[in-house]
Amino acid sequence: MKFESNTLKLKGRVVFQKLRVSTFERLPKEYHENEACFIFVNQGNFQVRSQTEILQVNNETALLAKCLNYFYETVKKPGETNDNVEVIGIMLYPELIKSLFDFDIRNSNHMFDFNLKQVQVNKLLQHYRESINILLENPELADEELIKNKLREFIILMTKTIHAPSELDFLAAMFKPFFAKFEEVIQSNLYANLSLEELASLCHMSLSTFKRKFTEAYAESPQKYFTKVKVDKSIELLKNSELRISDIAYDLGFESPTTFNRVFKQQTGKSPSEYRMS
Repeated sequence: MKFESNTLKLKGRVVFQKLRVSTFERLPKEYHENEACFIFVNQGNFQVRSQTEILQVNNETALLAKCLNYFYETVKKPGETNDNVEVIGIMLYPELIKSLFDFDIRNSNHMFDFNLKQVQVNKLLQHYRESINILLENPELADEELIKNKLREFIILMTKTIHAPSELDFLAAMFKPFFAKFEEVIQSNLYANLSLEELASLCHMSLSTFKRKFTEAYAESPQKYFTKVKVDKSIELLKNSELRISDIAYDLGFESPTTFNRVFKQQTGKSPSEYRMS
């Protein structure tokens, strides 16, 4: 995997970034500080997995995201290669807001009922993307005042796009994430091919805390629980669908059909094909 990046900074913070990424399967966006962001897609397409939802993003749709952990994932079938992805990111930080607007975001209690939001790229957003793209390709044109003006323009534009009451309310709400209940995160990702470390990240927990919390909630280890749930679901699909065994394996989050065959036989005493025939 290869990264290429162009950035524009304000007061030492990256606020605009063009990022080109070669073939990947999953990339983490981890919450390190109070940072919200907006992402345009110039090339390629991918999906974004948060605690309880998955959103598709491409050239015609952008992503508005609050400050929490989530993953970028490629959208492809097993065996396919995906195109390189190029995105433009706009980062928002509370401490920089004071240099853009004469207000304090702590004065607003406005909330959004989302953590991630898919946004249609209309003509205004398209023109804005093109202007940022020019600056990222020609950073010598972007002095501090111009960068501030482009950030102000984005905030005003986004406030109108998502129908927030005001710029103050838009900004204040972007730094108030909703953290889903632990069980909701687990049930929303039962059949994802996520590692325990990645699930722990979605729950904003260390791996050890995640394992302890999981055992308290489900009375067994994560490995045993997920194996049982996936095998039970695969039995249902083998009985009641014409799906190929390889498709069932990937749909249920197994690394490969070989892994699925091994795990299934350990749990049932038969291979998936033998079970289906019987």
